[in-house]
Amino acid sequence: MRDRQVSQGARRAREFEAFVAGAAGRLLHAATLLTAEATDDNPRARRLLTLSLAHTYASWDRLRGEDPYDRARQYLASRFARAAWHQYGGLGRARPHPDSPLGALAPQERLIVVLRLYEGVAEEQAAALLGLPTERVRTICERATARLLHPPRPPVPKVAGAKVAPS
Repeated sequence: MRDRQVSQGARRAREFEAFVAGAAGRLLHAATLLTAEATDDNPRARRLLTLSLAHTYASWDRLRGEDPYDRARQYLASRFARAAWHQYGGLGRARPHPDSPLGALAPQERLIVVLRLYEGVAEEQAAALLGLPTERVRTICERATARLLHPPRPPVPKVAGAKVAPS
């Protein structure tokens, strides 16, 4: 009996190591996009990844045919959403890294853009994961995408001493 448990534990560890070798890079990139950190300096993203992988490993035997990547991504997204709400009051006051491609977006917008566009999650699945109506997910994604594609222009500096012509 003991030999079988050791054998199953070793098989479980090998399977999980193979999963991590294949999925950790993509999950880390998704976490880095979510946290809006620099790719070479991303402690919050690495923490999210570690928590997600630990949760996936803890439930490894209960997956029963479920995709472990989906489980890890779901935990990553829900953990980020919970942390963003508690840390920033849901308002997204974090200061993103200036080089982050999604730094101009609020945490909820980043989460939806990463899930929908980077991860390819269907609107209905993203809505169910976040507890939002499907239409709300669609609206947030469209608004965030528009902001990314057409960022607001910086204000034009005023020239000292210039007169404005009457209209």
